[in-house]
Amino acid sequence: MPLDPQVVAVLEKMKAAGVPDYSELSAPEARTLYIKGAKAVESPLEPVARVADRTIPGPGGEIPVRLYTPLQERPLPLLVFYHGGGWTIGNLDTHDNACRQLAKRARCAVMSVDYRLAPEHKFPAAVEDAFAALRWAANNALQQGWDAARIAVGGDSAGGNLAAVCALLARDAGGPALAFQLLVYPATAKRPESRSHHAFAEGHLLTRRAIRWFMWNYLRDEADCEDWRWAPLAAPDLSHLPPSLVIVAGHDPLRDEGIAYAERLREAGNDVTLSNYEGMIHAFFRMTGVVDEARRAVDEAGVALAASFTARR
Repeated sequence: MPLDPQVVAVLEKMKAAGVPDYSELSAPEARTLYIKGAKAVESPLEPVARVADRTIPGPGGEIPVRLYTPLQERPLPLLVFYHGGGWTIGNLDTHDNACRQLAKRARCAVMSVDYRLAPEHKFPAAVEDAFAALRWAANNALQQGWDAARIAVGGDSAGGNLAAVCALLARDAGGPALAFQLLVYPATAKRPESRSHHAFAEGHLLTRRAIRWFMWNYLRDEADCEDWRWAPLAAPDLSHLPPSLVIVAGHDPLRDEGIAYAERLREAGNDVTLSNYEGMIHAFFRMTGVVDEARRAVDEAGVALAASFTARR
């Protein structure tokens, strides 16, 4: 399928504005560009009943989180959300509206996690923060008005990677038991060498150059490429994981590894839904202000989360 005309318009505006590739920038410059880009394509902020910032204990110091409460009823199911941005960029603000949208559509609380970023904090710092946040959420669910029996993990891109890794860590640790995992164009492979990585290496927002820049910002050395906490597709056992929705974009370098992860989850006996938005590019999930298919994907994610929480009542 060709690129959606609305996506083409986004790419043409970026080209006309001379937006540089992330790989040409320092990490602080890339973070500024990412924030600016997020604001340009998102829809107006969706109101929720309560939004609160706080910090929770983490292995490297306090972890900032943002808590979204869409309803007054208690206890609410919870989505622990990890933002994307190549483990290098992104924060609570860049994914604020996505968390609001998911909270409203799934009728659940959301805890967005501002894990430590690279290159200041190398692998596995992000993983350690992500899993510490999940365990804190489960251990403090009653106090926060959440249902500890209905906790999901989710994220986009690097955040999808962290969600997948945390689901595996939770299984291996004997808990917390998860109701669902929402993986939006997740990074799962050891190296960017799939057919889609080469087919969409340039001109589709996320370039292969940027992917390699993110990768080596995050990883310490070649040995980290063999660690499944970096590449969950390399995990030897993907059985006994929660139901999953894996969303991929047809013109995304990460498409093939997302599809491969969904297929391996299914082969291992898990309940998996794979949705390929064929005319889309990487990062489309947050483009709800300018791309109709983005709104459809957010709606699909909300419905899937709500169904998984209902099934666990």
